[in-house]
Amino acid sequence: MSLRLYNSLTDKKEPFEPLHAGRVGMYVCGVTVYDRCHIGHARSLVVFDTLYRYLRYKGFEVTYVRNFTDVDDKIIKRANERGISTAQLSEENIAYFYEDTDPLGILRPTHEPRATAHISEIIRLVKTLEEKGFAYEVDGDVYYAVSRFPEYGKLSKKNIDELKSGARIAVDERKRDPLDFALWKASKPGEPAWDSPWGKGRPGWHIECSAMSMSILGETFDIHGGGKDLIFPHHENEIAQSEAATGKPFVRTWVHNGFVNIHAEKMSKSLGNVLSIQEILSRYHPEVLRVFLLGAHYRSPINFEETYLDSTRASLERVYRILEEVDGWLADQGETGKADLPAEVDGAVRAVEAAMDDDLNTPKALGILYPMVHTLQRLAQSAKDKGDPAPGVIRAVREAVGRMGELFGVFQTEPRAFFAHQNRLDRKKLTLSPEEIEAMIAQRAAARKNRDFKTADAIRYELAQKGILLEDGPQGTTWRVKA
Repeated sequence: MSLRLYNSLTDKKEPFEPLHAGRVGMYVCGVTVYDRCHIGHARSLVVFDTLYRYLRYKGFEVTYVRNFTDVDDKIIKRANERGISTAQLSEENIAYFYEDTDPLGILRPTHEPRATAHISEIIRLVKTLEEKGFAYEVDGDVYYAVSRFPEYGKLSKKNIDELKSGARIAVDERKRDPLDFALWKASKPGEPAWDSPWGKGRPGWHIECSAMSMSILGETFDIHGGGKDLIFPHHENEIAQSEAATGKPFVRTWVHNGFVNIHAEKMSKSLGNVLSIQEILSRYHPEVLRVFLLGAHYRSPINFEETYLDSTRASLERVYRILEEVDGWLADQGETGKADLPAEVDGAVRAVEAAMDDDLNTPKALGILYPMVHTLQRLAQSAKDKGDPAPGVIRAVREAVGRMGELFGVFQTEPRAFFAHQNRLDRKKLTLSPEEIEAMIAQRAAARKNRDFKTADAIRYELAQKGILLEDGPQGTTWRVKA
């Protein structure tokens, strides 16, 4: 089955056929670097990282471009509030971006352009639009004339009259039409500025993505992605300015991910319910957040609740305990010959691929992958008990689980490292110190040695009530925090 993606431009699933056989050009709108990333950013990043992974899995050579907006009204305002330069603020938040997203397993794109590094391309594009009659200058500002582009609104499915009556449009009497938007802004005192044919100024928000994407991927490319909130006006404006300049289709397939709601409410700064990636990762292993975000179809809204993360964590911990057990057994087997996958596992792999081919249906694919892990456990147990199947088969199944997990950026951590990471986070929430817990474990060990099982059980119960689970093994008793 070939990959099918839902195209926001046509409002239907379409077979994905790249412009150039075997090669894909993909541009995804990145963050405006005035603050740290939140869970809404995380969803878009994880969705398009997963698409990137799957395209490569399908054998495509992918040129993936994701930008940084590093000059913008919000950046200027925040920098002025802090008394630092916009460049300093941008560098600081780009560093935070990687600090927040690298743990999530977000692969680095092929290119990560910054708006300020593409000023010359932006100016050339604005000049072209002006020369073709799609832009006009007023007092150093340059505006795009929306009425000159008859297809304006084709992505958002709104006509110009609807947009004029319903859109939130900045009031500026110098514009010929309320819908016209800024391509270039004349600089104000204290703002970053570059020389241009219209005087010193800086780019508008929309023009930068057109200039950066086309300079790297060409005038027409395969996939443009971002959150649904970008459909209007940002992506609508990108289409208008790009196609007016080139006379060619801008993007073949538009892909948009749904919103994240917090406790059934839309996430917004005005409601004070913006949840940062940093905050979530202070409590949960990054793979927990990743699985949670992929547990809903990318086009659907997803509702964030702490209980959902707890449930995801518990499921992921069960998987890692199975992998830990199987990996330990395989290590004891030494070298094993290569073997084919059992038919049921090979069929599961094909089913995962079919789900992903169907517009990146990650919930369905994960619903197939988790039983694959339990099949691995069952086969490994049979090999231990009966010697059938051979260890080579178990290794082949284990590798298939890892390979499928890599599509989603999960099951990629060594099991002991996974539990150690989560345990470190959990210990920060304990009401008992590690020393107090170890002392109680020692008291329990002494009680058991004296066959005082009532006291030993009471200590185990007391610790369990405080969220501490004990695990007895050949090397003694260890403890972990209950999920």
